[in-house]
Amino acid sequence: MRLALFITCFNDTLFPETGQAMIRLFDRLGYPLDFPFEQTCCGQMHFNTGYQREVVPLVRRFVRTFESYDVIVSPSASCVGMVREYYSRVAELSGDVHLAAAVSHIKARVREFSEFLVLDRGLQDVGSYFPHRVTYHPTCHSLRVLAVGDAPLQLLRAVRGIDLVELPAADECCGFGGTFALKNADVSRSMLADKCRHVLETGADVCSAADNSCLMHIGGALHHDRSGVRTMHLVEILAGTEQRP
Repeated sequence: MRLALFITCFNDTLFPETGQAMIRLFDRLGYPLDFPFEQTCCGQMHFNTGYQREVVPLVRRFVRTFESYDVIVSPSASCVGMVREYYSRVAELSGDVHLAAAVSHIKARVREFSEFLVLDRGLQDVGSYFPHRVTYHPTCHSLRVLAVGDAPLQLLRAVRGIDLVELPAADECCGFGGTFALKNADVSRSMLADKCRHVLETGADVCSAADNSCLMHIGGALHHDRSGVRTMHLVEILAGTEQRP
């Protein structure tokens, strides 16, 4: 089985440690990941802001880059959701029946990493150790677009040393939503304030999620308020192992 890492431009540019953690974790589990250097943006920001035809070249590039792989794994539910739910629409807009067929074949092979580990491979305990109090924010795309359910929580519950605490109103949006946070700043800030209040109520040292976009939004507010709570992508927690003498 050939696996590829679809890191997404957001992680590649701003959070490279997430990609490094993916490589370490999957190597440890016996699922080495290739990293095709030709990959680039999935086009989600273009699509969501009305530039849908401009996404066509990005869809073509994605297909060309990843078509030879059996599974394409990503640490971003948001970008996986774009590929699985909207690439067919972009291909339809292009009028290219060959592109539409290629998208139809490839999109089911694109998996958010917790989906792949828990739902596809039946894993829960991945040999992780993280002795901290953690709360988990399920992102909108993971809940509502991909419907990954509690797969991320199954992975967290099996981490040794962790003190996992439930986040109140966990299914409420953090207010990021890409350009939503820019175009609707007041509403976004209000939603973010609610999310941060709930995070603080848990007494957690770390707020985790499976999308760095949401973590950037939440983490910025927590840092601004000097809360002492840090944010950390789920895969970075799972990549940690107990240090033995």
